[in-house]
Amino acid sequence: MAWRNHSTITEFILIGLSDSPQIEALLYVLFLGIYILTLIGNLTMLLVIRVDFHLHTPMYFFLSNLSFLDLCFSSVTVPKLLEDLLSEKKTISVEGCLTQVFFVFITAGTEAFLLSMMAYDRYAAICYPLLYGQMMSNELCVKLVLLSWGLASLNSVVIVLLAVNLDFCEARTIYHYTCELPSLFPLSCSDISINIDILICSTLLHGLGTFLPIFFSYARIVSTILSMSSTTGRSKAFNTCSSHLIAVILFFGSGLVRYLMPTSGSSLDLLSSLQYSAVTPMLNPLIYSLKNQEVKAAVKRTLGKCLHYFP
Repeated sequence: MAWRNHSTITEFILIGLSDSPQIEALLYVLFLGIYILTLIGNLTMLLVIRVDFHLHTPMYFFLSNLSFLDLCFSSVTVPKLLEDLLSEKKTISVEGCLTQVFFVFITAGTEAFLLSMMAYDRYAAICYPLLYGQMMSNELCVKLVLLSWGLASLNSVVIVLLAVNLDFCEARTIYHYTCELPSLFPLSCSDISINIDILICSTLLHGLGTFLPIFFSYARIVSTILSMSSTTGRSKAFNTCSSHLIAVILFFGSGLVRYLMPTSGSSLDLLSSLQYSAVTPMLNPLIYSLKNQEVKAAVKRTLGKCLHYFP
């Protein structure tokens, strides 16, 4: 790769979350628990949606893809964090760092697009219930998911190319627990002004390109709900959207703070990264299961089948 010819370092040092062994031990237990809950919650969602035919609808097709993405997203950063919490020397190779940057962007980017597609699905279901089957055909749903992966992959390649061409000379300490592009830029001895401009433009285009469809979808959804004469109808319509809204706020709020605010190595940088890369993937299946009667019923049916086969 290009950096091999001019970079004088081969690995970075990660500061991590704490320099106290006692605190690191507590953090290890905490994040191991978070990661286990993330695996159990999202794998359960995938299994339940797969085996229960009542959930073979566009909404749950997108939700199963969201669960798969949360599994991937969390696995990009949390295992390395757990490893470092048990290690005295927290290092990562330049290759490993760039690989982590790539997979963070492709999983997070795809999730942003997917949340946008899910907003359109809710818009079609609430604003055009009689045409919902035609608007959200199985073929369209598959194409939307593939489009999400394709656009996020393209964006990730552009982002990684920004880092590949950087010179890393002497500074090698990343004031973070993981490799993220905003944390790499301050270490470079290259002129990074153009790189920062491209990253900001990419983040804005990606963020606005996914957030604006969500905003306009919910503007129409709210207008439709308010025009309903039935209180029960309004309550049911709101409940179908509330889980998705919570997921959007958690994901976009922390992600935009991390990539649009200047990197300072502060607690805010760490907390925003932890929020969207570790905490949100754990919370999403809880949000969708606790607030969704269909998922609760499907979980009970699936557990009943498992108990029947394994008495």
